[in-house]
Amino acid sequence: MITVLAHKSPDTDATGSPLIWAWYLNEIRKTPARAVLQGTTNTEAAWMLSRWEQEMPEIVTELGEGDQVVICDTNNPAELPEKINDAEIIEIIDHHMLFGGLKTRAPINITIRPLACTATIMHDLIGEDMAQAPDWVKGVMLTCILSDTLEFRSPTTTGHDRAVAEKLAGELKIDISEYAAEMFAAKSDVSAFSDEDLLRMDSKEFDLEDTKLRVSVLETTAPGVLLERKQALIDAMPAVTSADKVDELLLFVVDILKEEATLLVPNDRVKQIAEASFDAKVEGDSVVLPGIMSRKKQIIPALKL
Repeated sequence: MITVLAHKSPDTDATGSPLIWAWYLNEIRKTPARAVLQGTTNTEAAWMLSRWEQEMPEIVTELGEGDQVVICDTNNPAELPEKINDAEIIEIIDHHMLFGGLKTRAPINITIRPLACTATIMHDLIGEDMAQAPDWVKGVMLTCILSDTLEFRSPTTTGHDRAVAEKLAGELKIDISEYAAEMFAAKSDVSAFSDEDLLRMDSKEFDLEDTKLRVSVLETTAPGVLLERKQALIDAMPAVTSADKVDELLLFVVDILKEEATLLVPNDRVKQIAEASFDAKVEGDSVVLPGIMSRKKQIIPALKL
């Protein structure tokens, strides 16, 4: 049985892509496979599963030696189970920069393409066999693409991502604007989450020289709801950085509609990073960064001390 998984702190693409590829392995390649998660999904991903009548995948945080694994939506060992190199990695499908550090037992298929979404890559890899895909596979693909591109607002969006999304929406007879509005409304409902949960909900670890960062992003159409909790989120940061063994936590609240991000600034170290990275003047405990929407393309590459 092949285990298909994506990164920790699963967002919509990291929830949907394992499901898509597990379907492909089971139904097209006739190879037994299961999709799993490494943590609790965000509200948008949970909405997607409900909308397309799919069960929540099992949460798996450890792998056995020799377990066969397909890795989706990451190639960073820090975002994978601790003993990932003891497993048998048989394929990687991703759209992030190459990190290095993974080991394989034999040559494998590795597909890393400069597209906004792993689901777009999977659509291309499945190719003509997409004719056999049920509506739920197409619906999950569409949701992943619209999520990762923020309905084509993100600078990571390519013409190909958009073309695939529009093709899928046409086949499903879905109005993209209406569907995306439902998605983003679900994503923006964070009332059930603790401050610690929000700080980890959509986050990635990143080493900046000798400083280990947790870079978290919360995308929303209702930023005021999150910013009302600003002080509570800042107060929760020390416990999260200590527990997660990182030096600093950067939390960006991305306003999908205004196309800007607000970075919370809990201390002088984060202030230094913000001013050096984004040519911003920080006054107080937050700073608005116009046009900043993408962690992958605009935040991570810009970070400096």
